[in-house]
Amino acid sequence: MNSSTELKVTTKSYCKVCDVSLHSLYCQKVCKSLCGMLVSAVSGIDYRYRRELACNKRCAPFLMYLKRLYILNFKNIESKEFSFSPQLNCFVGDNGIGKTNSLDAIYHLGMTKSYFSSSTLHNIRLGEDFYLIEGSFLREEREEQVVCSVKKGQKKVVKRNGKLYDRLSEHIGTFPIVMVSPSDRDLIHEGSEARRKFLDGMLSQVRPLYLQTLLRYNQALTQRNSLLKLMHERAYFDPDTIAIYDDQLSLYGQELFKERKAFLEEFLPIFQKQYQSISQGKEQVSVSYLSPLEGQDFKQLLSQSISQDRAAQYTTIGVHKDDLVFTLEEQPVKKFASQGQQKSFLIALKFAQFLSIYEHTKVAPILLLDDIFDKLDSKRVGQLLRMVTLPPFSQVFLSDTDKERTEQMVKEITTEYQIFTL
Repeated sequence: MNSSTELKVTTKSYCKVCDVSLHSLYCQKVCKSLCGMLVSAVSGIDYRYRRELACNKRCAPFLMYLKRLYILNFKNIESKEFSFSPQLNCFVGDNGIGKTNSLDAIYHLGMTKSYFSSSTLHNIRLGEDFYLIEGSFLREEREEQVVCSVKKGQKKVVKRNGKLYDRLSEHIGTFPIVMVSPSDRDLIHEGSEARRKFLDGMLSQVRPLYLQTLLRYNQALTQRNSLLKLMHERAYFDPDTIAIYDDQLSLYGQELFKERKAFLEEFLPIFQKQYQSISQGKEQVSVSYLSPLEGQDFKQLLSQSISQDRAAQYTTIGVHKDDLVFTLEEQPVKKFASQGQQKSFLIALKFAQFLSIYEHTKVAPILLLDDIFDKLDSKRVGQLLRMVTLPPFSQVFLSDTDKERTEQMVKEITTEYQIFTL
């Protein structure tokens, strides 16, 4: 197929769930993957030339993918430039050569930060005083430029089409991205902070107002904690000033609680379906939301915990203490799930994240698969790649140490791929 080829149009297929005619073969494929009840079988079609037609909104995503990437002085990468396939792209090479860092640079363009490092300065290549990441996206048939740069001693700069953002948070969700990495095991084995970040990351890409509320909550929390510490050092207590911050925390915290709870109710069945598909098993898995605000008034909780807060010199209760509980057959995944079950659980979480973002935004996020052979054997990797080269998945990046293994596998699945040896 070339770029001038028109899509075939048919009115013979319709969805039993959506109850609409599906006019394009692409939309038929998407609806089949989402609803699973398409009446007629459909053949494959090159997704690059799809059109938005008059289907149910669930079946009418728009195209978004990364065309080009330029990296300068980012982590261990001195200078790299890439031109990508809109479907599958593979970074291959020895460990420590920059495969994961190349994926992280892509993540940077969408989320304005590293997936792995909380310190911006640690992302600057040793011996340099700045880094630059520049990407060219195709979004709704328009080319858009995104630049992320940091210089020592200065604030991070993010520009879209040459325009500087006043707040970095304004960029989040514009170019949605989902990363799957061996470090995701922290979601199971580490403390609640990792799981909150996962939840907040999902919500921030689908609900911009959520991110603004979260930032305001964290600002009020930081100020209240600073005040508690100051009052302890100076041996005095000012309940009126504390009450001001309590009002702010209560206002923003209650909203965060409602948003998290509502989102997870939608997320759970998507996740459970993905786990069943990936594991091909019948185990019952669940993700439950644990919050001190459940059935409680936040402001009252803050008032009740003030003695404890004064002694600890920080705020001991609130949505910043929320957690997600992962279970398999009603038992904690961390203690009772096998290594294979844990890997399937994590991949299902990330695929559910992808589909949740897709459902809310109608944009297929860019999918980054870091060192996927660390998580799965060759057979399951093959199944995974077949899955992510079909709608609603769009552009996919992966990393691997074995070029021959990667090339042999992707050749069996698609002709639309690029392999970059680093």
